[in-house]
Amino acid sequence: QVQLVESGGGLVQPGGSLRLSCVASGTFFTLNAMGWYRQALGKKRELVARITTEGEFYLTDSVKGRFTVSTDNAKNTGYLLMNALKYADTAVYYCRAEVQVTELRADNYWGQGTQVTVSS
Repeated sequence: QVQLVESGGGLVQPGGSLRLSCVASGTFFTLNAMGWYRQALGKKRELVARITTEGEFYLTDSVKGRFTVSTDNAKNTGYLLMNALKYADTAVYYCRAEVQVTELRADNYWGQGTQVTVSS
């Protein structure tokens, strides 16, 4: 089966940067896409970014120009580079891997979440 290990969160000042990583391991054919979600305290979980391993990507409007989503396909790893961080970016960030588990079946798996806190 598939395991996801997420890392890179922490405490950062406004304007700072963090890079989140999400590594998929286990038994599967390919990583098809990596999505990134965040959930701030008292708010619903929202989609922040998503990228397919073919290079198609999406960024929500509030992070365009600041965040970059990417994958290292050889390492089955997704990245979310967050620049120019703002107070409003404070949240728990979750990755979601879309993996080709077998030739005919794709499944989604969630990372455990990592806290990003932007504070002065």
